[in-house]
Amino acid sequence: MVPLGSQYPSPSNFVLPSFISFIFVLLSQFALTVVPRYFFSFPLLAKLVLSAILLLAVTGFGRCCKRLVRVYASAPAFVFFNFLFIWGVYIFVIREAIPSFSDVVFNAELSLLMIGYYRILRSDPGLVPHESSSLDTIMGNINSEVKLDSEEEELSPSHKQHSKEAEEGYPVPRRVRYCRHCKAYIWGFDHHCPAFGNCIGQKNHALFMALLVGFIIAEASYVVLSTQFVTKSQSMDETVLESNPASNLATSTMLFCLLQVPWQVVFLIWHIYCICFNIKTDEWINWNKYPEFQLTLQCQPGSTSVETKFRNPYDRGILSNVNEFLAASKSQFWCTC
Repeated sequence: MVPLGSQYPSPSNFVLPSFISFIFVLLSQFALTVVPRYFFSFPLLAKLVLSAILLLAVTGFGRCCKRLVRVYASAPAFVFFNFLFIWGVYIFVIREAIPSFSDVVFNAELSLLMIGYYRILRSDPGLVPHESSSLDTIMGNINSEVKLDSEEEELSPSHKQHSKEAEEGYPVPRRVRYCRHCKAYIWGFDHHCPAFGNCIGQKNHALFMALLVGFIIAEASYVVLSTQFVTKSQSMDETVLESNPASNLATSTMLFCLLQVPWQVVFLIWHIYCICFNIKTDEWINWNKYPEFQLTLQCQPGSTSVETKFRNPYDRGILSNVNEFLAASKSQFWCTC
């Protein structure tokens, strides 16, 4: 399956953006080699700051070109080519200084990551087809009040209708949201991920989490291995090391990975939090759009003014929420191809 919201793209809509992404990957990666080349003696923190400034400069240049030429790069292609570039630097530069066992493990990590990346690009996040006969019913029911206690609280008419539709065999998944990027309704919609070129929903959320962990592990491993390479190269004369393009590439790609890991760790922590409290990113940001997350209270008895507060009707406790995610992941993780 192709990513949602896109039919099979024409060459001009696919090849050209990918080529632009390839050019900017080369530009950004080789721009980073300026840091170890001319600021070799600087401390690591200063090198990271300089690397971040260079990447921001390249990004700004890319945005200016986009406005002038009206040609858009492809975010998934940008991730893919960065991935290949770092893998290439490892194979042709760093690998020779790495023990055989570490080499096998790291290449296995990157191979699995590549397979997972391809799968999530082609995965179905939980598409609810527009032609579904129950789509209107679904969209009419997803914003109804969620039953907090099935044994004590009587079902509302909307929940009775929801149950009736389910008994009749219609697909009536709860928490169906609309993605404006893909122009599609997604079951369990969390967010649209530009880097993966797809929505993250009920059917590929587990794969998304596995990939996020995989990227962090692979980049952290690369930092360790490239550091080993640079350390072994320290026995050379410092002047020779500074002017060595291979060593500069090893150091610059290490700095690139070091800049990626922190925000990815923060992103991972956020998604673990969302799983523990059974809430989606879209629901957290746009909770005032969904009535089931709104608790309306009167400010004062007899007053006409009301106050709307956030509540999470899907939160059943951390253990139950995690079990619910794992149960859904077990049935869907291998169905994302």
